[in-house]
Formats: sequence, structure tokens, C-alpha cells
Amino acid sequence: MFNFNEDNFRKVTKGAVGLRGQIEEIGEKLTARGYKNLFLIGSGGSIAIMYPFEYMIKTTSTLPVYAEIAAEFVLYDHKQFGPDSLVILSSLSGTTKETVEAAKFCKDKGATTIGLVGELGTPLADLTDYTLVNYSENDTASDSIYLQLYLLIFKLLAARGEFPEYARFADELEAMPEVLLDVKRATEGPAEAFVNKYKDETYHMLIGSGSVWGETYSYAMCVLEEMQWIRTKSVHAAEFFHGTLELVERDTSMILMTGEDESRPLMERVERFARKYTDKLSIFDTKEYELKGISDQFRKYLSPLIIASLFERVSVQLEAQRNHPLSTRRYYRTVEY
Repeated sequence: MFNFNEDNFRKVTKGAVGLRGQIEEIGEKLTARGYKNLFLIGSGGSIAIMYPFEYMIKTTSTLPVYAEIAAEFVLYDHKQFGPDSLVILSSLSGTTKETVEAAKFCKDKGATTIGLVGELGTPLADLTDYTLVNYSENDTASDSIYLQLYLLIFKLLAARGEFPEYARFADELEAMPEVLLDVKRATEGPAEAFVNKYKDETYHMLIGSGSVWGETYSYAMCVLEEMQWIRTKSVHAAEFFHGTLELVERDTSMILMTGEDESRPLMERVERFARKYTDKLSIFDTKEYELKGISDQFRKYLSPLIIASLFERVSVQLEAQRNHPLSTRRYYRTVEY
């Protein structure tokens, strides 16, 4: 694959699922101690990765769950948050200012915290009560964090008696490094063709729903806008028909990120509309991938990970064909703000 290190990808993703023992031990300790609710906190791409799990918990469990943007969370008095809350925070660098401040805030309030980072000795790693560490670069970060969160979240649900299939699910997650490589290989050609066709496009609409909504929001903001400086609108499929549809014209680029959970009919509705009114429709559908070794009942949970992993191949092509490195920034961590 173009500009891709398969050995490094295997190392990172196997490292993530290799934390299973540690994660299960943490889950058992937390369950024995008890907690009343769960807060998922992050900034930018890190909060976007939390949104799918908020959705999955809401559709699988009675556990109260709140996905919160770090910078906002510390400024308002969330009445459900307190010393008996469990908090999961994520920052690959472990230095994201807003997330570190949120971790300090949670510690001061007496809540129990779990941090997901790429390196020990970083501010977030030093602040959290439990820390999961798996080194990763940006191109493998989402795969790594997703795999850790699947193990952690579903272990917590299993301990509540709400996900009895956990052991089999966790076993199948161990096959995900190779499954994701198959996904990337299958996406290589379509990604190159998509970027070759749309590399000069100045505006995209990205549509998603359910557990994939977080990735839709993230790819629009953190990749197309931040890393490629392309004007982009991310919109939830359930809300598309309440405003955004009026901007669709024949030359409007619409990108659909379609998963396999309960919200899929919302995406199918948008697709039917788009086929009538734009000539620039692109669909990336997780249902088109085999996912060898993964049970049908688990596919809906894995949709956001599949979307994130396949769009990494789109990003690589964007960087190359637009001659715009993904690392180029004008403002982010470059100027004071």
C-alpha cells in the first residue's frame, strides 16, 4: 500500500489488543468499587472517538453516559458529575491542554479517571488513576484508541450483566489487526480514484449517523478542514432534511459514511435523495467489507473503526495528490490562542 508501514500498523494494533489483560483487571476493580455513571471526555478527534461509544452504551446498557468536550466540561456545573463518576479521557500525546485541564478538574472533584495515551510521563498519564499506554503515530492512533475502548467499555458492560458476549467479542478483536489491513487493501483503489476525481473540490458535505457520526464529525473537522484546509460541512443524517438539503446542487460533493447499526435507514434515506439531486455522490459503506472472523452480531459495533481505518487511505491520497502534507498547520499548536 502507498506510503504505509504494515509492520508498524500490526505492532500498534496488536499492542492495543494486547492490553486486554490489564483492561479486564481495571474493569473488575472498578466494578467491585462501584460507580454511578460514565463520562467520556476529550478534545477534537479524541472526543469524536468517544461519541460512538456513547451511542453504543445508550443502545446496549442502562448505564448513564455523557460524552463531553473537555474545554466546555470544566466550565459548567454538570449536575450528574461527582466523586462517584467514572471518567475516561484520551489524548495520544498526553499533552492536549484542554483534556489535561479536564483531568485535573476531575481529580479535584474526586472522580475516578482512566487515561488513554501514547506515552508515559506525559501530563495526562501522570494525572489519571488508571493509565493505558500504547505508542502510536497519528496514522494509527484511531485504530489503537478504538481497540482499547472496545475492550474497556464492553468489559464494563459485561460486568454489569449487559453484554454476556464479551469474551467472544474480545477474542474476535484480537483478529482486528489483520481485518483492518484487509479493509485498507480493499480501499486502496477506491481511495485513489476518489481523490483523483475530487482533489480540487473546494467544498464537501459529509453525512453520517449513529455510531459513525463521530467519525463523520472528526473527518470533516480534523482532516479535511485542519489537515487539508478544505471547507467542509458535517451533518447528521437525521438532521440533513432539516436545513442542509437546501444547499445541494448538481455539483455539490456529498460523502456518505454508512455503518451497520440501527441508524442505517437514515443513511439510506439521504442516499436516495442524493442520487436524485447531485452528480457528485461518494459512498463509503462498511457493509461492503468482509471482516473475516468477525461475527455478524458484532459488525454494527465495529462500523466506526472500519470507517476510521479505511479513510486513513483517503487521507494518504489527499496528502499526495494535493501536495498538502497532513502535518501542515497555520495556527494549531503554532500560534497562541
